Amino acid sequence: MGFPNPAQDHLERQISLDDLLGLREPSVFLFKMASDAMAEAGIFKNDICVVDRAINPAHGHIVQASVNGEPVCRRLWRTCGEMKLLAESPKGLARYILEGDELIVFGVVTYSVRCHEPKT
Repeated sequence: MGFPNPAQDHLERQISLDDLLGLREPSVFLFKMASDAMAEAGIFKNDICVVDRAINPAHGHIVQASVNGEPVCRRLWRTCGEMKLLAESPKGLARYILEGDELIVFGVVTYSVRCHEPKT
């Protein structure tokens, strides 16, 4: 049986990652980051990213996309009629979207989740 917990009255309900990250929404999917291209934005290789297809991608959003069949996660940048996908890492370069390129934006990255325990 044990003693009553004096902190019990002050505990909040359990945190649900499904609710917090919107994982039950049909427009949401997860992907695993393949590189450190977005490290300066806080998204590192092997992080799990939450992507929402229902959000309209806009200037400055981090997006999960495909350029000519190559999957990428980059920051969408639109200026003066130009569109580019920016990597946010010391080695990152801008990927300009040129006429004839096939750009498919799957959705906007809303969260990332990182594992802090190395796998053995």
